[in-house]
Amino acid sequence: MRRPSFLPALGLPVLALLLLSGCARTTDTFKPRISITSAGGAANTQKSFVVDGYVLDDVGVTEITVDGKAIPILPGSRKLAHFQFKTLIEGERGQYTIGASDAAGNTSTLVLPVSVDSVKPTIEVTSFEKSGSTIRVSGVAKDNTSVAQVLVDGNRLNITPGPRTEFYAETTGIWADITVIDTAGNRATRRAR
Repeated sequence: MRRPSFLPALGLPVLALLLLSGCARTTDTFKPRISITSAGGAANTQKSFVVDGYVLDDVGVTEITVDGKAIPILPGSRKLAHFQFKTLIEGERGQYTIGASDAAGNTSTLVLPVSVDSVKPTIEVTSFEKSGSTIRVSGVAKDNTSVAQVLVDGNRLNITPGPRTEFYAETTGIWADITVIDTAGNRATRRAR
């Protein structure tokens, strides 16, 4: 029995179409993702500081802007584009609009609020006890924005950051040196005796 002759002729184009369908291009709808690795919205002690960040994109970043002006993309992969820029804040508060574009024309923006905080935190020692060479000290650290760290004799305490933070520590020696650091990096020190 003979097969009709049109089947091989029809099968070849169908086979070619199936094989080539895997080569079809997909549309890039992934918007670039902007991430700040330093100065991310936190207060700073200086009016001028460096903002460091990355833009992630599946195809590659073509442009990064700050307040509408293009800034250089640092050497490396365009899929994880590294950037930096220096701020200059007028007054105590400001903001920067960071934009990113990829090769497909997708864009995204991130508004970065920044502020200058030159106020040092305060330390109040509420209790100081000495038993032999062991010292127990407790107190309250306060700041106009947020207390980030409390250290006693150089050892960082486990605290809940906030504008008012209570602390307790045991150490050895004659006195206890307490250091409080706020989110902007301002430091206050006190020696409890």
